[in-house]
Amino acid sequence: MSQDNQLYEGKAKILYATDDPNILLTYFKDDATAFNAQKRGQIVGKGEVNCQVSAALFQYLEGKGIPTHYLDCPSPKEMRVRNVKIIPLEVVVRNIAAGSLCKQTGLPLGQVLSRPLVEFYYKKDELGDPLLTRDRLTLLNLATPDQINQLETNAREINQHLKTIFDDCGVTLVDFKLEFGLDAQNQLYLADEISPDTCRLWDKTETDPQKRVLDKDRFRQDLGQVEDAYQNIQDRVLNWMSRFS
Repeated sequence: MSQDNQLYEGKAKILYATDDPNILLTYFKDDATAFNAQKRGQIVGKGEVNCQVSAALFQYLEGKGIPTHYLDCPSPKEMRVRNVKIIPLEVVVRNIAAGSLCKQTGLPLGQVLSRPLVEFYYKKDELGDPLLTRDRLTLLNLATPDQINQLETNAREINQHLKTIFDDCGVTLVDFKLEFGLDAQNQLYLADEISPDTCRLWDKTETDPQKRVLDKDRFRQDLGQVEDAYQNIQDRVLNWMSRFS
């Protein structure tokens, strides 16, 4: 894509305009960041893995009635998507205690939650992406009460579908983040990506707390074999999807 068409470059993706104003092109980078970009590096092949895994999961969710921004993939690291205005929220779904939930609550790593937890975080790096209450969401006009309810409903439904997929792949879906956007008619779409960058994934056959990690925590925690973990997830997900094609 021409540099002239570039609309935005983020930490993991570059967004380009196309000849159709309703369609954008997303390029998935191999760049990796953690801790609000305080740690930077590269994961060879990450862009292709994240693009292909996201495409497969988006297509599956579309088939289950979840509207997504996904259209197609013109190349292994590129995805054509609907032009939506991203709601500046990260919708995080947690099935098992890990990461910030353990740090902020004292829950032990690996504790299964009695019910999936849905949380909203403000997408604002300079503020550290803070956790928001519903009243703060309303105060900041980030979403209407109806939209907040819809975001939570969609997130819980997506969680059920993803848990089924990953469980069949021999992977535990610990937690993950979602982003959503609105088109010109205020139709809500699942957007961004679903990948080892945005999910915490544990190999069910491993009990070692480091060896079981198959996601970006390998990069965050300097566990090594990051590329192998990403490729492992791509192979499992695409093999699972091939059963339905």
